[in-house]
Amino acid sequence: MAQVKIIVAGAGSRGAGYAGYALAKPELAKVVGVAEPRDFYRKEFAEKHAIPADNVFTDWVTMAARPKFADAVIIATQDRMHSGPAAAFAKKGYHILLEKPMAPTEAECRSIVREAKKAGVIFAVCHVMRYTRYTRAVKKLVDSGAIGKVVSIQSLEQVGWWHQAHSFVRGNWRSEKTSSFMLLAKSCHDLDWIRHIMGRRCTQVSSFGSLFHFRKEQKPAGAGDRCLGCGIESACPYSAKRLYLGMASAGKWEWPLDIIATEHTVDAATEALRTGPYGRCVYACDNDVVDHQVVIMEFEDGATADFTMTAFTPFGDRLTRIFGTHGALYGNGSKIEHHNFVTGGKEIIDTEAADAGILGGHGGGDLGLMESFVDAVARKEPKLVLSGPDESLETHLMVFAAEQSRREDKPVKVKF
Repeated sequence: MAQVKIIVAGAGSRGAGYAGYALAKPELAKVVGVAEPRDFYRKEFAEKHAIPADNVFTDWVTMAARPKFADAVIIATQDRMHSGPAAAFAKKGYHILLEKPMAPTEAECRSIVREAKKAGVIFAVCHVMRYTRYTRAVKKLVDSGAIGKVVSIQSLEQVGWWHQAHSFVRGNWRSEKTSSFMLLAKSCHDLDWIRHIMGRRCTQVSSFGSLFHFRKEQKPAGAGDRCLGCGIESACPYSAKRLYLGMASAGKWEWPLDIIATEHTVDAATEALRTGPYGRCVYACDNDVVDHQVVIMEFEDGATADFTMTAFTPFGDRLTRIFGTHGALYGNGSKIEHHNFVTGGKEIIDTEAADAGILGGHGGGDLGLMESFVDAVARKEPKLVLSGPDESLETHLMVFAAEQSRREDKPVKVKF
């Protein structure tokens, strides 16, 4: 197959991660351009991929204005900056890999899909959970009839206490105004996964949740506005000092530590906690997204699913139970227990979904996504991607309906 040439809009963790596929598989893909406003990340990315200076941009608008010089684009800008580049690059004829969520509003999601289909380009959303070895194994079992017809699904997303503090209290996804609501930012993956496994449309949803803990009213007596110098920091589970300086002292310059400081020294990390957003007390931030939420779903034939997202867990894989008329599946992201109601037996299926770096991230989903997208572009075959425009729009609409239900305190029909 011909090598696929790729440009990247947004060289943060996700953009750089997906682009790492080209470094691992240079015979299949090559990154030839990048747009990134932050000097350090733009320079580091360009050097790593040996991108010519003429193809390095400070913003996606300038890159999109150039005559088309690649086959595809990875759009990994912030959530609220997706619709503009998606439309612009579609009109230029670029095949598009768009980080999830597609956009923070239903209208923008519909517009993105409309532009991509109008342009006739291959379009995929980074619903990486569809591409894991674990998901493929679960889907194969369900579709084979091994547990009969699926009646209900239970799913738990273990956000993790420190991950919530890092990303959704102190970090980039803490505010609906600058990012999107929590269910969309963190869990559109999960509703998409449930729909994928269920194999039929969701008709209505109900949802409940709130910002329960990470607010000023919960601030303990004696707590400071920053972890450095706080009198009770050592007893706080959300201590930034323990998390970030612990990693820095051990030389673990990886996510999430690499987000807070570009210089890899304990002094730089300490200064970031002293002056930057990641050193703030979790009870004294400007966050407004929920820290726990449940969604109840009904599907076309009366099947049901319930999903729980909560901050108050260890950081770990999703836990799932799938109940069918002839059996059940219990899964943890890597191992699947198949309970057979006919024989009374139990089979353990180990998909060995170890998370080893970005290309192994999300249980191998990141690699699976890139393999599928690059293959689809090289072969000009859209069906090779599992998260195309129609599927992704449908599951985003489930998320918007669920959030409407939470806010309005009533069941909501999903409108396709």
